[in-house]
Amino acid sequence: MKNPFKALTKFEWCLWIGSVIAVTVSFLIYSTDYLTLAASLIGVTALIFISKGMVIGQVICVIFAVFYGIVSYFFGYYGEMITYLCMSGPIAMMSVISWIKHPFEKSAEVKVSKLSKKQIIIMIISTAGVTGIFYFILKSLGNANLLLSTISISTSFAAAYLTFMRSAYYGVGYALNDVILIGLWTYATVDNISYMPMTVCFAMFFINDIYGFVNWHKMEKRQKMQ
Repeated sequence: MKNPFKALTKFEWCLWIGSVIAVTVSFLIYSTDYLTLAASLIGVTALIFISKGMVIGQVICVIFAVFYGIVSYFFGYYGEMITYLCMSGPIAMMSVISWIKHPFEKSAEVKVSKLSKKQIIIMIISTAGVTGIFYFILKSLGNANLLLSTISISTSFAAAYLTFMRSAYYGVGYALNDVILIGLWTYATVDNISYMPMTVCFAMFFINDIYGFVNWHKMEKRQKMQ
């Protein structure tokens, strides 16, 4: 129950504050949709703690999934809505339990795990299956930008799986997903400039996820040494 912000380094403080400022400024310039702003701020806050392997990050991620699902619904990105409300959100809740059960030496930091060959095969097969199912669901719903939304589901599921399994490569999965989402929300912004904060949000997500990948590898090496 300690204040999680006390665990942030100076660089992480700068990264979080920079992300918050970028999202807020874009909101003040381009939008009046406070729901979009709330979703973006919750998201960048979740990622800074996930990058440190702290369970609180996954808890905040569950809240982000709800807000982001609602924002996606209003633009007609039903794939994003379904993905986050029915997949990413529940997997984040499962990750909360998994991370709590696997702390590193009873600290607030999760124990980093390396995927086995069997787990990698399960991830590939599961991702392919989920992608195929969701493609036809989204097509029947008339989802906006079907191709990018389908690819987003693939990268999002793989990233969520890696996060649940406590793999340092979760950051790569989400960084790839961020690139797709930047494309999706850029497309939305062309239609409605008020969605610019979401584009900026995922640009900040990309930076945070890259940092998460780097920091988790440092965590993994340090944990092995200890």
